[in-house]
Amino acid sequence: MYRYAIEDLRNWKYKKNRKPLIIEGARQVGKTWIMKEFGRQEYQNIVYINFDSNARVAELFSADLDTQRILRGIEIYAGKKIDPENTLIIFDEVQEVPKALSSLKYFCEDTPEYHIICAGSLLGIALHDGTSFPVGKVEFLKLHPLSYKEFLMATGKELYAELIDQKDYQMIASFKQIYVDALKEYYYVGGMPEAVVSYSEEQDFAEVRNIQNRILAAYEQDFSKHAPANIVPKIRMVWNSIPSQLAKENRKFLYGLIREGARAKEYETAIMWLSDCGLVHKVSRITTPHLPLKAYEDLKAFKLFLVDVGLLGALAGLNQKILLDGNDLFVEFKGALTEQYVLQQLVTNPDLGVYYYTNDRGSCEIDFLIDDGEKIIPLEVKAEINLRAKSLKSYRDKYAPKISARASMADYKEHDGLVDLPLYVI
Repeated sequence: MYRYAIEDLRNWKYKKNRKPLIIEGARQVGKTWIMKEFGRQEYQNIVYINFDSNARVAELFSADLDTQRILRGIEIYAGKKIDPENTLIIFDEVQEVPKALSSLKYFCEDTPEYHIICAGSLLGIALHDGTSFPVGKVEFLKLHPLSYKEFLMATGKELYAELIDQKDYQMIASFKQIYVDALKEYYYVGGMPEAVVSYSEEQDFAEVRNIQNRILAAYEQDFSKHAPANIVPKIRMVWNSIPSQLAKENRKFLYGLIREGARAKEYETAIMWLSDCGLVHKVSRITTPHLPLKAYEDLKAFKLFLVDVGLLGALAGLNQKILLDGNDLFVEFKGALTEQYVLQQLVTNPDLGVYYYTNDRGSCEIDFLIDDGEKIIPLEVKAEINLRAKSLKSYRDKYAPKISARASMADYKEHDGLVDLPLYVI
């Protein structure tokens, strides 16, 4: 399959002041695969070390962090000489050996000619846990599940993905039904690589759901194995409440939906843990839309989305028959899948800040406010073709944004600063 992140890795390889690279992302989004695939495409040799199952190499980092000594040890382990220009060194599950993370500082300072790339399923936890790693001595890349465009390419529809890249909206409208059908499939299959590969080869929705359930079970095991014992029940309760949180008309996260009388301070750590793992996306509220939006976020009010739309459907027990019932899928679950889908596409662009808006009275709500660094773009999400959007009109009247957007099943149209975007070109 093709991942756009390969281009980011190529850019990293040829950077003048390249630093060791850390890939962040939830378990099973394809971090190990993309590191090895990048190595296969771009280097003569790969040295792959998995710290989760390699005590001997982990031992290398237990003494001092002299990079020349460590490199000699890695060469002995790999049974080959490491040519700095032509070898990619991969540290996988690097969070298991905190001193290996710390060593990246010295690789950056003392041996910058070596190409080193790291990843780990629970790396976000390790980094936020006070693990000693040098700020400014490493670079980061976030890997997400496959986007809708990547899904099109993985399922043999490369030419349709190209049309989206070319923004040929007239041609796209001619093939609308193909995009809509593929979007329904994506809502169900999602973007987890194992599920996508299985679907592209077998076209078997039941097997896709089995894979999704296995992934969800692996996440549950991570809760028990890696989270502090006192917050494991709270993590589970937050996690299992997300489908019902998103099924509400107003998708703002309510602690009372976890259990009656629940308070924020009891669950904040659990939410932070899920966020650090990359398993949830936290989208904060804005009541004053000024740049930069980050400075105006209301940390007490937020929406929680899952890492993947397919996993959301699996967690909610969504039936595959819905796929066959016309456009019912897009209104089922009160548009929760649609909003999850749109958010999932937006977060693949690291240059966008994504929030949502309500006014002080709560009478006007915009599904997403996007900060691209230069302007604020309100984005209203509709599950069907219905384009009535009172809140968007009210927001435009009050703040006069340069560009506003509506995502729906309607065709592309642009008029007076309002852009109608089909959901499948988001």
